[in-house]
Amino acid sequence: MKDVSFGQYYPVDSFVHRLDPRLKIVFLIAYIVAIFLATNFYGLAACAAVLLLIILLARIPFGKVLRAVRGVAFLVLFTAALNVLFYSGETVYWEWGIFCVSFEGVIFSVFLALRLVLLVVCSSMLTYTTTPVSLTDGVESLLTPLKWIRLPVHELALVMSIALRFIPILMDETSRIKNAQMARGADFESGGLVKKVKATVPILVPLLLSAFRRADELGDAMDARCYTGGKHRTKYKKLRFTWRDLLAFLLGAALIAGVVLMKIYLPAPY
Repeated sequence: MKDVSFGQYYPVDSFVHRLDPRLKIVFLIAYIVAIFLATNFYGLAACAAVLLLIILLARIPFGKVLRAVRGVAFLVLFTAALNVLFYSGETVYWEWGIFCVSFEGVIFSVFLALRLVLLVVCSSMLTYTTTPVSLTDGVESLLTPLKWIRLPVHELALVMSIALRFIPILMDETSRIKNAQMARGADFESGGLVKKVKATVPILVPLLLSAFRRADELGDAMDARCYTGGKHRTKYKKLRFTWRDLLAFLLGAALIAGVVLMKIYLPAPY
């Protein structure tokens, strides 16, 4: 559980950390669009190169970046295996009933797995390089036009920020509860599926109680500080665009343009 890194901020004074949070969110959206527009390995290679540049500029250890992939490794492998077995192609290596292993299926599975890995790593870089407070301010600023339709923008941004902040906290709490139950003789590994599901009850009940207690304490702390939010709330740090944000914007625009050109002039491998 300690390897779960999504939602954790990594404090370093780097080029990426000093970027405006609004630009980071927009860049993440543009990066996701570029990944889905890429239909060949050239486009994915361009996306991977940009992501590698971001990691180097952010000065995040590669071991910490790989921990973000470890959490979804099973999902990536399971999705890739399904595509290998069910994607039909012209060059068939093995076939049995509804299952079919082909060259095109293998290529498509590898392509899809790389796409998922890039999505996870890029999304994790946003939380690595942006504090929950800055992320809340960025989301609130980007969603400001929705206030015209009376949408509670500030409340939505606050809920999202608290949820991101609580992900690593609850995962650590789950690890502590599980270790405590195992020290009392609880067995979470042996038995069938039904027994394993029943064995999680001693973990879920204390975890829910702990989550409610933390939420109640957070609410009391916010009330004690007279937190109200909304348009009358002042901010310690004002959001301002700088030359760094302009460079990041140009990089995102160049990435999308390059991926689109590769999609037009280079064929898909499957």
